[in-house]
Amino acid sequence: MKRRPYFIWDYDLTEEDFQNLLKNGSEREKQWAVTRVLEHAHFSDVFNYLSVNDILIYLPKLKMRSVMRQYWQRALSAWGYQPHV
Repeated sequence: MKRRPYFIWDYDLTEEDFQNLLKNGSEREKQWAVTRVLEHAHFSDVFNYLSVNDILIYLPKLKMRSVMRQYWQRALSAWGYQPHV
C-alpha cells in the first residue's frame, strides 16, 4: 500500500500522485496542491514540496484562508521577498 501525504486526508492520492500534480498538473490542480501544502502541511515539510519561488508565484493566485495568506506574506517579507498579493 502506497502512503499518501498526511495533509491529504480526503483524497486517495499517493505521495507520487501528489508530486506529479505539483509538477505536471493543470494550473488549477497545481493551485489546489500548493494551497493544500501551505494551509495544512507542517512548516518543516513545506519546502519538501515547494520552493520560495513557487510560493511567490502561486500565493497571489490561491483561494485560501486569509489568516494563512497573511502568515505566508509575513514570512516572505521577513525573508526579504516582496509578495505580490
